[in-house]
Amino acid sequence: MIPATAPSQSRIASRILSIDVVRGLVMVVMALDHTRDFIHRNGFFYNATDLNTTSPILFFTRWITHFCAPAFVFLAGTSAYLMGRKMSKPQLRFFLITRGLWLIVLEVTVVNLNLWFDVTFSVLALEVIWATGVSMVVLGVLLTVPQNLLLGLGLIILLGHNALDSLSFPAGSALDIIWSILHRPNAIPLSPNQIVFIMYPVLPWIGILIVGYCFGALYSRDVDAEHRRKWLRWIGIASVTAFILIRAINRYGDPAPWSVQKTPLFTLLSFINVTKYPPSLLFALMTLGPVVWLLSALERKRGNWMLFFITYGRVPLFYFIIHFFLVHALSIGLLLLDGVAWSEINFQNRMGGVVPEHGLPLGITYGVWIGVVLIMYPLCEWYGQIKAKSRHPIWSYL
Repeated sequence: MIPATAPSQSRIASRILSIDVVRGLVMVVMALDHTRDFIHRNGFFYNATDLNTTSPILFFTRWITHFCAPAFVFLAGTSAYLMGRKMSKPQLRFFLITRGLWLIVLEVTVVNLNLWFDVTFSVLALEVIWATGVSMVVLGVLLTVPQNLLLGLGLIILLGHNALDSLSFPAGSALDIIWSILHRPNAIPLSPNQIVFIMYPVLPWIGILIVGYCFGALYSRDVDAEHRRKWLRWIGIASVTAFILIRAINRYGDPAPWSVQKTPLFTLLSFINVTKYPPSLLFALMTLGPVVWLLSALERKRGNWMLFFITYGRVPLFYFIIHFFLVHALSIGLLLLDGVAWSEINFQNRMGGVVPEHGLPLGITYGVWIGVVLIMYPLCEWYGQIKAKSRHPIWSYL
């Protein structure tokens, strides 16, 4: 049952329901990854996709969340295009640049505080909010470029950036730092007591957001809904087919080739175990193809179940920040319940205070995830109502 406060069809009529549903769905799935990190036993201390140590259920618990960041960034680009229908190009450029800078500020302050609970900010992680912000700034600067050329640029970045995988520069040099920001994850010490982890190098994310922006043209008012649905379906199918064919060739598109494993199931896991940091071409095809196909499948769907996900999809930034704090706070509470003294919890241990050999079994972790999502529902509904009633432009940044 959807609570009586669920958004009505009239209130969301001006929005594209399928986009909000997909965005809400990926936000819900995203919480699974963060819950696994903080709540599952030793979640911060293992690699769930390491085929030498993982189990199929643990692998898929991590793998399904791979869809979230690409969908989040891609649809941020699409939303920017849709906002542009109500703005002039200079207005949209100003919005993209200022909101992108705002997201970068949020990443290095509020998001990192939620991630580490470290008020000294001895560790800074630059992740999806940072990458989205930088990509928005770049898109804002490039808005004067004709859209066909802009699409070509986005595709060149997306299709070609893996050709740069072998490029490197002397460690610690200015070029090395710039290259880490663009394409190679790295840990950069700022001082003996502070380090920056660049987890989301921005170059491929810029390509994803630009392609997502150009993708928004399919939602122009002069595009017939049935025509759009067919385009979405075939783009999705073509992307997944391209993933399978390119991955099977095993020569390009991902720095980690697949290999035959001890069982057919683990061989399949190796085949779909593609690189997220930074997102390879195959990672983008594997994740965005199904997302676009799902948009096609939802084009004309209506139902109360959709309203559940729309509630999250309309306030993604609020959801992201609040659920992250909630999951992390729960993990600390579980440590205290497990007998760990407050004095033993070190928020400068680069693990957010999480202690090894503590946490819950994976099955119970799933239950905590569902609980977190349900707790977030009334909060997102409340916040969505506030945004819907306000006309001040500041809410576009929140």
